[in-house]
Amino acid sequence: METPWGDLEVADAHVHFFSPNFFLSLASQCQKTPDQVESALGWQFPQQPEELADTWVQELDRHGVARASIIASIPGDEHSVAAAVKRHPRRFHGYFMLNPSAPDAVDRVEHALAGGLRGVCLFPAMHRFSIQDARVKPVLERISQTRGAIAFVHCGVLTVGVRTKLGLPTPFDLRYSNPIDLHAVALEFPQVKFVVPHFGAGYFREALMLLDMCPNVYLDTSSTNSWTKYQPEQLDLAAVFKRALDVAGASRVLFGTDSSFFPRGWHSKIFERQVEALRTVGASEADARQIFGGNLTRLLSGR
Repeated sequence: METPWGDLEVADAHVHFFSPNFFLSLASQCQKTPDQVESALGWQFPQQPEELADTWVQELDRHGVARASIIASIPGDEHSVAAAVKRHPRRFHGYFMLNPSAPDAVDRVEHALAGGLRGVCLFPAMHRFSIQDARVKPVLERISQTRGAIAFVHCGVLTVGVRTKLGLPTPFDLRYSNPIDLHAVALEFPQVKFVVPHFGAGYFREALMLLDMCPNVYLDTSSTNSWTKYQPEQLDLAAVFKRALDVAGASRVLFGTDSSFFPRGWHSKIFERQVEALRTVGASEADARQIFGGNLTRLLSGR
């Protein structure tokens, strides 16, 4: 993809895979038919995960994106992402959402990682657990045994716009969303690579502290990053990138968009804003190549 640093190979570290199961789950929760959900949202409802995988590949091709990490966005939907990865193994890295409080959580991790998925996504505020909970430990132990597997831990403000549009409750508990809670865990599992999305989503200072103390923690840059409105001082995206690079260096920052549904598809405007922010702070070509793809490739290869 053409950028101010030349032609870069771009890999998106954060794309939601809204599978048929995802839509069926929403329909069940709001007591609507899938067609009614599709009409209410104005989104395309895929019939098969393979169909959605093909659509995403066409979309990535249209924008010149080489690869993407795709996230199964409800617990228990690992097979949808696995089907997409199997269909396009050179284009997708598979992540899946896990509630470690579920009785079969460790078995799910075992099966998913053995099947080639690479990211275990934990949402403490959503599922109302502490990342320091004893039930998380066996999950991390299993991740530590798989080369190239990572723990994705959502911290900070958590909003799910699709639930709001459908009038569904969002009973999340932000007590469990502070990146500082991850500090002791990351130290206990130095062999596990942890990714905190959205620059900590409002806990930017705390996320930077965590990165400074734990070399096995990474940030992803995804979403609109509207959390900056919570900062006590004026903070634009360029300033966010500068602070992250000053603390962690370019090698622990992963480009992502938080793209999710069709017909919108890949969120190119987010990419453009991040390119401009990095250009503004004077990022080098070497740094840009790491952030926009090299770091993700290295991370998921276990190097």
